[in-house]
Amino acid sequence: MTLRDDLTALMGIPGLSGHEDRVRRWIAQRLRVPTETDTLGNLWATLPGDPGLPSVMLFAHMDQLGFIVRRIDPGGTIGIERMGGVPERALPAQEVILCVGEGRDVYGVIANKSHHATTPDEKYTVLPVPELYIDAGLSSAAEADAAGIRIGTPVVYAPGAVPMGDHLIAGPAIDDRAGCAVLIALIERLAGSPARPTIHVAFTVLEEFNLRGAAPLAERLKPDMAIQIDLMLASDTPDMAGRGEMILGGGPGISLYSFHGRGTLNGVIPHPAMVALMEGAAETAGLPLQRSASTGILTDLSYVQLTNGGTAAIDAGYPMRHSHSAREICDLRDLDALTTLLHTALQAIGPGFTLDRDAYTR
Repeated sequence: MTLRDDLTALMGIPGLSGHEDRVRRWIAQRLRVPTETDTLGNLWATLPGDPGLPSVMLFAHMDQLGFIVRRIDPGGTIGIERMGGVPERALPAQEVILCVGEGRDVYGVIANKSHHATTPDEKYTVLPVPELYIDAGLSSAAEADAAGIRIGTPVVYAPGAVPMGDHLIAGPAIDDRAGCAVLIALIERLAGSPARPTIHVAFTVLEEFNLRGAAPLAERLKPDMAIQIDLMLASDTPDMAGRGEMILGGGPGISLYSFHGRGTLNGVIPHPAMVALMEGAAETAGLPLQRSASTGILTDLSYVQLTNGGTAAIDAGYPMRHSHSAREICDLRDLDALTTLLHTALQAIGPGFTLDRDAYTR
């Protein structure tokens, strides 16, 4: 399978945060190396290498944002609560599925009040999630119950990938199924590269919920280095002008600074050895390397970096437009180049490599 094939397949599998099991099972079956899982549902493959070199954990999250059923109305409509950073202004009229079980999922639409009945003020008002509801074509609460819909049922944007031109792909959950697809491709490349450190390639849970699903796994694996793979905010559209210099088709990127800044005092300032490693790998591979520094971004690396007495860490990723919407967009060329960047970086971790900060700082 190609990287495009893997991403397309992954985008077709629902996996709300805390309910990633279908995605985990698919990846475990797809990989051609032994895997392990834990109680939380994290999945990983360990590729043994030179024990004298620093070990590395590369990871991407399997989960996606979405909703949880919070009530079922007598007439069969379904109230929801959001899970993760769902943009409320982008929700009315979106197609969703209620995940009651493989082969039994229920299609629905987040209702949008009929235009002909809206008042002038309503036409310019964004409704909060508690005032929205799903119309799944059901006529009663009993019918919803018979379909398997309960309070707590996971709900996600209707899965599916849409090609755009020769290289772009659009749809839900590119964040971070694209990262998962990159790691699958990376494992296949590493199979032919025996000279390397011990590498743990992990597919993690709960990132969109509390960002902490990867931390227990890092405590278990105890890597010396951690590389998190996720989106980088593309800034090549009119609404993002001034946010940075990250463009689709411009190659992979690294984050030099991230900070949430909205009630969560956490972020990542990467270890200088990790920055040097990525910059050197890009030069070796002849790849462009985009750079990001942004407030409002937070990944699970923020917590992984604080495990095991401190782990050398960096966020690497791919440019993506329209984050957390039902139609995110990325460029497959960036994903392929990111795979090459990571493979080259891992090959550069040899006897002369050091995590001593003073070897890199001025």
